[in-house]
Amino acid sequence: MGNIILGGGIAGVGAAYELKKHNIGSIILEKNDSWGGLLDNFIVDGFRFDKFIHLSFSNDKYVNNIFFETPLIKHKPLSSNYYKGTWLKHPAQNNLYPLNKEEQDKILQDFRQRKDLDASKIKNYEEWLRVQYGDYFAENFPIPYTEKYWTLKASELETKWVGERMYKPTLEEIEKGCQTDLTPNTYYAKEMRYPKKGGYKSFLEPMIKGLDIRTNSKVCNINFLKNEITLKNGEILVFDNLISSLPLPEICKLINDIPEKVLKASQKLNFTSGYLVSLGFNKPDIGNKLWFYIYDKDILPARVYSPSLKSKDNAPEGCSSLQAEIYFNRGEKLKMNDLEILDQTIQRFIKMGLFKEEDLIVKDIRCEKYANIIFDHHIYENRKIVLDYLKENKIISVGRFGEWDYFWSDQSLISGRNGALQLIKLSKSNDSYY
Repeated sequence: MGNIILGGGIAGVGAAYELKKHNIGSIILEKNDSWGGLLDNFIVDGFRFDKFIHLSFSNDKYVNNIFFETPLIKHKPLSSNYYKGTWLKHPAQNNLYPLNKEEQDKILQDFRQRKDLDASKIKNYEEWLRVQYGDYFAENFPIPYTEKYWTLKASELETKWVGERMYKPTLEEIEKGCQTDLTPNTYYAKEMRYPKKGGYKSFLEPMIKGLDIRTNSKVCNINFLKNEITLKNGEILVFDNLISSLPLPEICKLINDIPEKVLKASQKLNFTSGYLVSLGFNKPDIGNKLWFYIYDKDILPARVYSPSLKSKDNAPEGCSSLQAEIYFNRGEKLKMNDLEILDQTIQRFIKMGLFKEEDLIVKDIRCEKYANIIFDHHIYENRKIVLDYLKENKIISVGRFGEWDYFWSDQSLISGRNGALQLIKLSKSNDSYY
């Protein structure tokens, strides 16, 4: 009998770490052959690639006390945007100087004429974008990008998730951004941090000392009546308490006799999946932008960044690298096969002038089923049904996919910690879970 944590990503590790600080043991069950979840990385011919973009900009003291134990590099959050052959500073809405005057005038005109709606009357994300930026900018920048990144039309998304993620400039800022490229950085973070060595996952290394992480331990069944977990290899573990960072649709598949209403609600939860196109080059200076966004719908990737700029440790000496993210909806892969996607991405990048064919020495494509949560109009009702059921059955659900929320890595770590503190509080009050 004991405390079992499902999933060895940052939330699961965060929960086990906090329990250990209180002298409470736990077992982390991780289905993959290494821990880290989406913070893990992989190496191809000496090039290291993270799973999706990771840079820390946390202001949380608890998180930074852990992350700062690892030698790190600080970057200015200067990113770029690619739009119809033109490069713009980020965010594009107040950095329009590279555009021709005709487009600038259309954007300014529509910005001045945009609707003045109270936030409570905005029905969806598309309407939110039009209200914030005017029709022309919305239709040419964030609306097409939404379909690339979120895999749904902007009208199919609600708006509570936006928060401070989208910069809302004044008319004066937009006008100035049309006149000069000498505009201030208005990104929501002041600096971005990344480990000097070992990839983003290295930030978690101080936490895993002494933890019982069992990789290649895929769970195939959870029995509440017997408090048992059955692994794919046939091993059965009995638990006192259960913390899960598994995606809600996945844990619901594992539970014996789960109510049909709960199972159906979990199946309606929407999410993005993603391809990772990872490229290595025989030159040190390919990829001179830390990261950038691509608005053109005919170019598959939504975001691209340079692992070798984040840290020289991510590439062999004298080399550099790029990694692109291509999103699709809920595990429904694109109609092209992996090699076609890889080749099309490479050819479009060559056409963009990012590199030449002869520069390329490593190319890799792989897929992650769970990339991000989609905030469609039914997320809250379906999420509540599932989370209420798990809570009733004394499962503490943590992390981006366990709480089913738009969490950055620091928020996922805090979520794992909070899950552990919840378990500790119950133990101290003798309110035993089982």
